[in-house]
Amino acid sequence: MLRRVLLAASGSQRVRNLITTTPVSRSLVRRFVAGETAADALAVVERLLADGLLVTLDYLGEDTTEPEQAAAVAAEYVSLIGRLRDAGYSAGGRAEVSVKPTAVGLGLAENGEKTAAENIARICAAAADAGTRVTVDMEDHTRVEATLRLVNWVRADFPDLGCVLQSYLRRTPGDCEELTGAGSRVRLCKGAYSAPDGVALAIKSEVDRSYARSLRVLLEGDGYPMFATHDPRLIAIASSLAATLGRDASSFEYQMLYGIRPEEQARLAAGGAQVRVYLPYGHDWYGYLVRRLAERPANLTFFLRALRSKN
Repeated sequence: MLRRVLLAASGSQRVRNLITTTPVSRSLVRRFVAGETAADALAVVERLLADGLLVTLDYLGEDTTEPEQAAAVAAEYVSLIGRLRDAGYSAGGRAEVSVKPTAVGLGLAENGEKTAAENIARICAAAADAGTRVTVDMEDHTRVEATLRLVNWVRADFPDLGCVLQSYLRRTPGDCEELTGAGSRVRLCKGAYSAPDGVALAIKSEVDRSYARSLRVLLEGDGYPMFATHDPRLIAIASSLAATLGRDASSFEYQMLYGIRPEEQARLAAGGAQVRVYLPYGHDWYGYLVRRLAERPANLTFFLRALRSKN
C-alpha cells in the first residue's frame, strides 16, 4: 500500500510543488543525488572512483515534450562525457552514463522513437570516443517494446549499448532469454514504476523469484550481466551462482544507488567484485527521489526523521 501511495505521489504535480519548494527536502536530497550540475557530479565521481567503485551517471529528467528539449539533454550527456574523458574518469568504462529514453525524445508525439534512437546514438559516439559506454534505462511498462526496439537499432553501430530489464514485469525472464548473446550488457533491477496486475507481479516474493530466475538466465548466457539490487539474499544468490558457473569477477557487476547501503558497496568491492554506483544529478530530482522511497520504505523513514530533526 505504501509503495502504491508513493508511486502515485511521484506523478502528482501538487505533491511535487510542495516537496520541491521545501528547503529541508532539498537539503536532504543530496543523500541520493550528487547535485544539480555536472561539476557537482564530477566531484562525487572522483570520490567514488578513489574508493574503488565504478560509476554510472544519470542526468535527471524524463518525458520531454519538444525535440529541442530532447536535443538539449543529449547535448548535456555529450558535454558530461567530454568532462569525464578530460578528467581521466571514463577510460575502461570506470565512469559511464545511463540515459532515460523519454528524456531524449521517446515520448514525442511525432517521430519519438527515431528521435530518441538518434540522440542515444549521438551519446554513444561520444562515449566510444572517451573509452566508455552507455546504458538505456527502462521506464514504465508502456515503454518496454519501444525501448527494446531502439536499443536493438542503436546496437547495430554500438553493440556495447546496455539496456535495463525489470523483474517486477511478468515478461522479463523471457526478455532476458532474448538478450543473453555475447557482448550483450543487461542491467537487471526490480523496477520502480506502477503497472497493472496483469502486467506486473504484485507480491514482493514473486518479484524476488522473478529476479532470481532472470539473473540465472543472464549468468548462464554469454553477455555481461549487471545486477542492480540492494537485497542481500539476491546478491548472495548471484555470487553463489557465478562461482558455480565459473564466472570471473570481471564478467559481471553489481550496481547500487548512490546513498543506499554504501557499507555494502565497499564490502563487495573490497572482496574483489565490480560494484558500480548509480549516480544521478540535475534539477529534476523529484520523480527519481520518490521512486527511490517507494522501492525501500526504510528510505522514507530516514527522510521523515530528518524532517523532524530540522523542525
